[in-house]
Parts: sequence; C-alpha cells; structure tokens
Amino acid sequence: PAVSDLFRSAAEAGPHDILKLYNPKGNIINICPGLEPNSPASCYRLEVVAADCNSEPLGAELAGALGFNLSSMEKRLQGLEKKVLFAAGETPAVVLEMKKQVDWFREKLESVEHLSWLGFYKDLSEGPHQPSPFYHKRSLHKTREEVERVREKVLQMSSLEVSEELRQNLKTPTFDNWQWEDAEIMVLLQVMFTDLDFISSFNIEPEALQHFLFEVYRRYNNIPFHNFKHCFCVTQMMYGLIWLTDLRNKLEDIDLLIMMTSAVCHDLDHTGYNNAYQINARTELALRYNDISPLENHHCAVAFQILQRRESNIFRNLSSDQYKRIREGIIKCILATDMTRHNEILNKFKSVLPAFDFTNKEHKDLLMMILIKVSDISNEARPMEVAEPWLDCLLQEFFNQSDVEKLEGLPVSPFMDRDKVTKPSSQIGFIRFVLLPLFMELANLFPCLEQHIIDPVRKALDYYTEMDKALGRQQPKTAARTRPEPSKPETS
Repeated sequence: PAVSDLFRSAAEAGPHDILKLYNPKGNIINICPGLEPNSPASCYRLEVVAADCNSEPLGAELAGALGFNLSSMEKRLQGLEKKVLFAAGETPAVVLEMKKQVDWFREKLESVEHLSWLGFYKDLSEGPHQPSPFYHKRSLHKTREEVERVREKVLQMSSLEVSEELRQNLKTPTFDNWQWEDAEIMVLLQVMFTDLDFISSFNIEPEALQHFLFEVYRRYNNIPFHNFKHCFCVTQMMYGLIWLTDLRNKLEDIDLLIMMTSAVCHDLDHTGYNNAYQINARTELALRYNDISPLENHHCAVAFQILQRRESNIFRNLSSDQYKRIREGIIKCILATDMTRHNEILNKFKSVLPAFDFTNKEHKDLLMMILIKVSDISNEARPMEVAEPWLDCLLQEFFNQSDVEKLEGLPVSPFMDRDKVTKPSSQIGFIRFVLLPLFMELANLFPCLEQHIIDPVRKALDYYTEMDKALGRQQPKTAARTRPEPSKPETS
C-alpha cells in the first residue's frame, strides 16, 4: 500500500483513480515493491487512466449505472463469506462465482486499452488521452473547445456596462478573484486597459486587445497555481498599486503599459515545475536558456510570439522606437520575477531609495521591477478568505513537483516536500523574511501602502503563527522538524 500511495501522490490521483505504469519499452508493469530503480536513461511513465467517477456529473452517472464500488463490494463479499463459512462450514459455489467475477472485473480494469470509465461504453479510437501528471483531471493545455466557450461568453458580455462600483473595487487590493469566471476576468482586464487610457493613448484597437487576451488565456495552462486566475490577480494588484500610489502622475503612460502587459504575460505557458526542476531534470527549456531563468525567458518568448501576430499585436500602431522601448521593459520586468534574483533587485532598489528620482531611468526601471515582484507574490496582502485558497493551490503545485522529483531521482526542491511542509510552516518564514522586507521598502517610497498591503501581511503572519502553534501542540516533533528556513520562494 505504501508504494501505491507514493505513486498515487506523484500522479496527484484520488483514492479511487486508476494508475498505469509503463516501462521504457512502453509495456504495462505492476506497481509493486520489487520495481527496478528508475534511471535517467530508462524512465518509467506513470499515467492516470481513470479519474474518480464522482468528480464529474457524467462520472457520477456512470458510477450509478455500475451500481457498486469495487473495493466496497470486495469487503461485502468477504463479510458474507465469513458468515456463510460460520453457518455452513464451506464456501458455496455462488460466492466463489461472485469472487471470480470481481477478480475478472479488476483484471479488466488493469488491462483495458485507453482505459477510462468511458472506455467501457465509448469508442476511444482517436487515441489515448495523455493527462498531465500533476493536474490530471483536465488536460495541461486548454482545448480549442475550452477557449471557444470562453470566447463566446466574452462576446456575449461585450455589450454589458461595468458598474462604477465594480470599477472602483477593481482598484483595491481587497478585490476577490474567486467570484469571477475566466470570461468575466477577460472583460475586467479590458476594463483595466481602458480605464488607464491605453486604448486612446497608444491607439490600441479593441479587436486587437480582445484577440491578445484570448491568446494569453489560451497559453495559461490548467495547473493549480500558475494559471490564468493567477495572471489576473497579479495584473489586478499592479492596477491597484498604480491607482493607490498615483503613478499616473509620476511615470509616463508607456511605463504603465509596460508594467500592465508584463503582469498579464509574466507566467505564460508555466507547466507547474519551477526553475530548479527544469535545471535538475535538464528539460528542453533549461537547455535552450542555458539554465538562466529558463521559465521567465520562456514566458517572455511566448508573450512576443503572441505579439508577433498582427491580429493579436496590441502595439501594432506604435512607432518602432516605442515598440523597442516596450519590448525592453517587458523583458526586464518578467525576468525580475525569478526569485533567485530577489536579493539582488531589492538591494539595488534600497540603494537608490534615499535619493529616488522618477526621471532617472535606472531608478524607474528598478521601481517597475519591484512593482511586478510585489504584485507577483502579493496574495497574502489580500483578505484571508481570498489569500488562503491561493496557498492551498500553491502547495498542491509544490507537492506535485516534489513527488515527481522523488520518482525521477532528482533533488527534492526545498519547501515542497509534502512530508515536511505544513501550511503555516510554508508561510511564516516567507512572510517574515521575503514579503515584509520587500513590501516595506516599497512603502518607504509610498507611505500610503502601509495600510493597504503591509497591515494585511502582518495579520497573515499572526494567523499562520497561531496555526503553527496549534499544530505544534498536536504534533510537537513534526512541527519542529518542518519549520522552514526563511528564504522560501513562493513563486518561480
């Protein structure tokens, strides 16, 4: 059971999901303690071939049609067999026949090609679905149907007016992203670009903006944390900071456009595995970018692939000099979100703060990098009911990665091991030694931010400290063992 549980964790599979393990030749093999060790040259392939039936309406319907659960049926049979043996002294033929049918059903589950619950009823001749190992209940990349469904909803909403109350709420760090669907989020992103006067200032055609946002939506993957909703939260926090600090009167419009576009694009095509994994696993991205911020370089590249196409190029009416400046700025901002550069960027910002000059390009560049960094890791500045679900998503993504690292024999990334990390232990050091110092330096330049982003973060620190104490009272040894070092990065 321990081996099965390890594989189930690695695949982020539910208790009733069915796994298949393939050897390097593509043959199905049993998951058992006697497995030969993995090696870089001969990797096993783990696949979730049937998700929990009860997680989807159709699955629930099929589960009802089957009318039983295999494991519970086995238990009932064992109980019945004991009663019959006690009464009759031998196992009747009918019970033996039932046991035989259960064994046959299990064998069918383990050997049916392209298995899913639908596989018993539907021809899957188009080929096996290859789910992501860390988010298997949806395909990693968005399907065409998924994108078209959202596109239709956006077009239906294009004639609707956004209320003044919503426009004002959108400018605050307390905004609750969980209330909004993806289509509505795209409309809100359009509202932000419009209300900052980008449409008129840079002659951005509404159709181009809409097409750009569709492409951005399509290129954010179905993963627990670094998804389209995260992109929205980072952009909305950046938007809020622009209004709270009156940056419209301190920076040029083109700088604001750079920051907002960078926020929208900053995690494009993230697959849920951080830079440490990319480098240790020697992935294509790590090889392409020579181990230098492979993810952030990829996010930039995908952004400019989208902007390369005329129909989704929101900068197509700008001069070449303006485009060059925007491209340079976006690259700087997105590359600044690599947390391995955190201390370098923060120390440079601190060094210019005493004599900060909004007309000095170096000072402005540092401020823009700090603003996107703050926006990227700003969840704990939001109300607890908004922030805590994001921590659950983040830990799910972290645990998925560490499970895969264990299976592949790679170094396990710090602060990602589900056996060592708890919710409070993951946040206390991070808030104290990363978030607060960063936020406080920004508040030194903009004192009004104290109440908006620093006070909520202090409350979050108190909340997780109390939670850690409560866990410590229940499991003192575990709590002591899992308390993290202070440098844990929240995102990559």
